[in-house]
Amino acid sequence: MSRRIQGIGMTSRRTRERMISRLREQGIYNSKVLAAMADTPRHIFVDEALESRAYEDTALPIGHNQTISQPYIVAKMTELLLERGPLNKVLEIGTGCGYQTAILAKLVEQLYSVERIAPLMKKARDTLWELNIKTVGFKHTDGGWGWPEHAPFDGILAAAAPAEIPEALLEQMAVGAVMVIPVGLEGVQELHRITRTEHGFEDEAIERVSFVPFLSGVSQ
Repeated sequence: MSRRIQGIGMTSRRTRERMISRLREQGIYNSKVLAAMADTPRHIFVDEALESRAYEDTALPIGHNQTISQPYIVAKMTELLLERGPLNKVLEIGTGCGYQTAILAKLVEQLYSVERIAPLMKKARDTLWELNIKTVGFKHTDGGWGWPEHAPFDGILAAAAPAEIPEALLEQMAVGAVMVIPVGLEGVQELHRITRTEHGFEDEAIERVSFVPFLSGVSQ
């Protein structure tokens, strides 16, 4: 493992362990989620100038008007997704810098990740390759379209907030599947967990959140 991945000082394993202790205090209890986050060096997913802040409980800019979500939100969304048992095939909407992707890749059998901003997707793929995570499928596409060629999915996790959940994503859920997604306009967003049943969809509102908006189209 390279020295960059191992980290020193504010990016060291000890700093990462303090983040895990804080997540436990914040109510994150899934041991597999905590272990995945303990094993994933968040500092290599942000610009070098921000590495010393990587384990603070805050969102950080990653360029292109996007952010890496705060550790608590990454842990909470992952925990909600997996709460009812292990998942085989999962779709991630919004690869971003790839941090959430790296966590999910350690916890699900098959992961497919879509991103509308091409440079972000490339950088995320390179970072995951550096961590020897080579099992993720990537696609440069509008997140609202999902990835129908690989549907149906057992789980969907979205890292951007639409005003309303795209119909295409609901259609790509298998019966019994779970989707964790922030919904709402800026300042009034809530995290939702949607479960598809044989008779329709169950919708749970979890807590207030703040995410970048879910935009349509693609960017080169």
